[in-house]
Amino acid sequence: MRAIRFHEFGEPGVLRPDEIDRPVAGPGEILVRVAATSFNPVDAALRAGYLREAMPLTLPHTPGVDVAGTTEGGRRVIGFLPMTGAGAAAEWVAAPAGVLTDAPASIPLADAAAVPAVALTAWQGLFEHAGLQAGQRVLVNGAGGGVGGYAVQFAKAAGAHVLATASARSVRTVEEQGADEVIDYTAGPVAEAVTEPVDVVLNLVRADDATMAALVRLVRPGGVVVTTASPAPEDAERKVTTISMYVRSDAAQLARIVERIDAGAVKVDVSARRPLAELAAVHEDSEAGRLRGKVVIEVAP
Repeated sequence: MRAIRFHEFGEPGVLRPDEIDRPVAGPGEILVRVAATSFNPVDAALRAGYLREAMPLTLPHTPGVDVAGTTEGGRRVIGFLPMTGAGAAAEWVAAPAGVLTDAPASIPLADAAAVPAVALTAWQGLFEHAGLQAGQRVLVNGAGGGVGGYAVQFAKAAGAHVLATASARSVRTVEEQGADEVIDYTAGPVAEAVTEPVDVVLNLVRADDATMAALVRLVRPGGVVVTTASPAPEDAERKVTTISMYVRSDAAQLARIVERIDAGAVKVDVSARRPLAELAAVHEDSEAGRLRGKVVIEVAP
């Protein structure tokens, strides 16, 4: 079968096409014919070797933690694959059965690859870690990215007042996703644009220590800062909780998100669709800052 793999850590060019044996499903696994995967920043970090100690890989490695595809029995499924296992940048993948759930019926199967990792990150960040409640003010820092789009929608649906940061190219999309206030982070410091305290900050971007400290100061006493990127400093005096989170696979949560998609309550925003052969170019575009939102990598013809 066709696959894209890297045999050594390095720049995007280490991603190369391979012809490899089709996997065989082991105990507790289901063989999935891949319709699409997607690009996530963690894919680039794994490829570059930045996470080799925290998440050791066996080389050569097939990237792609998101999968949308069809089982041999004809079931349309999506899932968030283990980060250190074989990924979905291939025609077939043997996926743990416990990570899979039915794909949304209301969107193309390939587009559903834009859902698992980012939607689960947004859900867990807002509700598990931050405990977001109706009526609270939440700042989504980095709303123009894949996670941010879902975070804005989930927070708005939960009854929160949503402030969101985005660049000019993403402002309209973030507004359409339900943000009450959109802040162009390229126009000046975000902390200066937020005039009232917030209850929750969900930080999705890398930032320096001073910027992270400023974000913490935006939170009212007793509030929460959840970050998927740069760590936030503690503020014990004001009892502000700071949490660095890592997303985990959760098929039950993913099924609830799929229900919302099929009910029309959550929009899946796919900014681009690229063929599997262009995966290295997608990694290059990411590192050059040319990607917006969520890019789907189509595998099936």
